[in-house]
Amino acid sequence: MTQDGISLPPGFSLETRDEGLVLAADEARYGKPLWVDFVGGKVGHRRRFGGGRGQLVAKACGLAKGVTPNVVDATAGLGRDAFVLASLGARVLMVERVPAIAALLADGLVRASQEAETADIVARMQLRTGDAAQQLAAIVADADFTPHVVHLDPMFPHREKSALVKKEMRLFRELAGDDADASELLHTALSVATHRVVVKRPRKALPIEGLAPQHTIEGKTSRYDVYVHRSLRR
Repeated sequence: MTQDGISLPPGFSLETRDEGLVLAADEARYGKPLWVDFVGGKVGHRRRFGGGRGQLVAKACGLAKGVTPNVVDATAGLGRDAFVLASLGARVLMVERVPAIAALLADGLVRASQEAETADIVARMQLRTGDAAQQLAAIVADADFTPHVVHLDPMFPHREKSALVKKEMRLFRELAGDDADASELLHTALSVATHRVVVKRPRKALPIEGLAPQHTIEGKTSRYDVYVHRSLRR
C-alpha cells in the first residue's frame, strides 16, 4: 500500500498518535508500533547515564578530548547512535534509505527540537533520505557536510535475545530486507570518508567481505571494525 507517498507492505500503516508518528503492524508478529523518541525512554537514559565519550560508538568514531569529528551515519535506522554522537558534540548527517523509517526520524527530530533538554543536540543533526550505497557522495555534497567519519550498521542476524527486539528487527527486515550490498556500502563509505569508516558488527561475526579493518574495538555483544585513512587528531 502507499500512504502519504510512502510505499508500505500490506498490513503496515503510518499513524499519528499521542506519542508522535508511529509505524504500526500486526502486534502479535511485529510487536508494539515503532516510533522515534529522542527525549525519553532508552535514548534519554543513555543520554544521561550512557558513559559519555567512553561509549563504544564514540570511541570507534574517534571522539576524544579535543577531537569531535563530523559523522555521517549512513545506515541511520532509528537514529539512536546518531543521537548519542550528537549529544557528545558531533555534527551528524543521518542517511536512511527506507522512506517510512526516515519519516519516523523526521518526526522524532521535530519533537526533540521542541524540548529544552534536547533542542541543542538535534540542532547538530540533519537527515537525508536516500540509498547510501548508491548516492552517498551526492547526499553529502547536497548537505554541504564534511564527512570526517562514516558510521555503518548494516543489517545482520539478531544480536539481542529479547523477543520484543526480535519483533522490531523483523519489522525492519520486512521494510528494508537484508543488507546484501554491505560490501558495496563499505567501499562507497571508504571513498567518501576523509578520515575513517567504522562498521558495527556482532562480536563474533566475520568482517564485511572484501577488506580487512586496521583494528577493532570490542564490546560484550558487538564490535566496531575501523578502517582508517588518516588520524583524526590535529
